[in-house]
Amino acid sequence: MIPFSILDLAPVTEGSDPAQAFRNTLDLAQNAERLGYRRYWLAEHHNMVGIASAATAVLIGYVAGGTSKIRVGSGGIMLPNHAPLQVAEQFGTLASLYPGRIDLGLGRAPGTDQPTAKALRRYFDSADAFPHDVMELLGYFESVKPGQPVRAVPGAGLDVPVWLLGSSLFSATLSARLGLPFAFASHFAPDAMDEALALYRRDFRPSARLQQPYAMLGVNVVAAESDAQARRLFTTQQQSFINLRRGKPGLIPPPIDNIESYASPMERHGVDHALACAVIGDADTVEAGLEAFIERHKPDELLITANVFEHAARRRSFEIAASVRDRLGAASLQAS
Repeated sequence: MIPFSILDLAPVTEGSDPAQAFRNTLDLAQNAERLGYRRYWLAEHHNMVGIASAATAVLIGYVAGGTSKIRVGSGGIMLPNHAPLQVAEQFGTLASLYPGRIDLGLGRAPGTDQPTAKALRRYFDSADAFPHDVMELLGYFESVKPGQPVRAVPGAGLDVPVWLLGSSLFSATLSARLGLPFAFASHFAPDAMDEALALYRRDFRPSARLQQPYAMLGVNVVAAESDAQARRLFTTQQQSFINLRRGKPGLIPPPIDNIESYASPMERHGVDHALACAVIGDADTVEAGLEAFIERHKPDELLITANVFEHAARRRSFEIAASVRDRLGAASLQAS
């Protein structure tokens, strides 16, 4: 069975604060390690009160220090916000502290609004400069060459897997050209998923980092003891997306009984489209949904996310997802 991994935004729920969000993140990561998830990734966002993972490298260190085996990384570091040398130093430090466990996923969006992007004092229009910055960053992880004027200390010569993340053909094309693993943000922007996957696999060039294409797909999975309970839990994520589209992002809201009463039909259509890659239900429903998703898209790995209000329910959702993974794996073995 293909590996399952987790994407976490360190959500800050109504009535809580970032300190509690960080404790929840570590608890969830420790449970994920016990359940056999491959990776635990954290995403960079800024100026969003409901997401506490802005200092992503710092939070990765906290999670890696509280676990022992699971890979920990970024999904991703938004490179327009950072100098490549600083990223190399940060992740070189992490890889030195936790060898063989750190991933560096890179994105080209700022992960925020335009005024905040300007406040970060890098550049906002990232499309043109992003490939150059990726190449510069990759260079800092190579062995130091004679006469090299700038080196990453630590970082140079370290094995830090670098992924490119994206929701369009841009990063798929660049990942293929550079021979890097590719993660597609199908959990919130699924439109170009099939085309991006086909392009990445068709145009992939083997590299010293990766010999054959490796694609990971994001998918929303909210699992509970019943379909009805899971659908209610999912209204938290639906509300968050609707609030963001309304220009009113806030703390993560509790679930509600009827999402139709919260949003207009047009808003519902928009959020349903954005969250089309979602599997919501009990273990049987999730098993059927993930089996169909895997069969159709044939990812090498799944990156699962679940924006659930109550921490215990969120933990339980990932536990059910892990049990589904094991059931699918057993069925695959029997079929072979």
